[in-house]
Amino acid sequence: MKSRGSIELGEVTVHNIKQLKRINEVVFPVVYNDKFYKDILEVGELAKLAYFNDIVVGAVCCREDRSNGQRRLYIMTLGCLAPYRRLGIGSIMVEHILNICQRDANYDNVFLHVQINNEGAIKFYEKFGFEIVEQKENYYKKIEPADAFVLQKDLKTQKSTDTDSCSP
Repeated sequence: MKSRGSIELGEVTVHNIKQLKRINEVVFPVVYNDKFYKDILEVGELAKLAYFNDIVVGAVCCREDRSNGQRRLYIMTLGCLAPYRRLGIGSIMVEHILNICQRDANYDNVFLHVQINNEGAIKFYEKFGFEIVEQKENYYKKIEPADAFVLQKDLKTQKSTDTDSCSP
């Protein structure tokens, strides 16, 4: 661990949802509507607040996505306040999500959208095995650049590779 403090993940509740909203307002250039926050209260382990020495400094919010005959996990938001970056907080949040996928074992992949000029985020996710699989033009409505990369980490192919190595 790179930090000299305590990092913990905590659940999102009606009592702290405003803290999540404030983190998102500060970290992301996109505004999330009330329905987003109402839905977050229903996802359980897929939404977590990140605490550094008992102070909320980040959050991760995901949802299940069933499309193209696949069961996928979509990372809607994962962010940390700028002064607390590079302390391992983001990594702990990604690892939490990947652990959920590992325990469940029925997700095909995990994916997210990243603004095409956000090189720091792209490099961060690549460390965890995510790859750029698509570019969506005009994905964002009110920010520039409006294009987004879809980053994805395949989960099923890793399992089939493990069994393939055993075949003669």
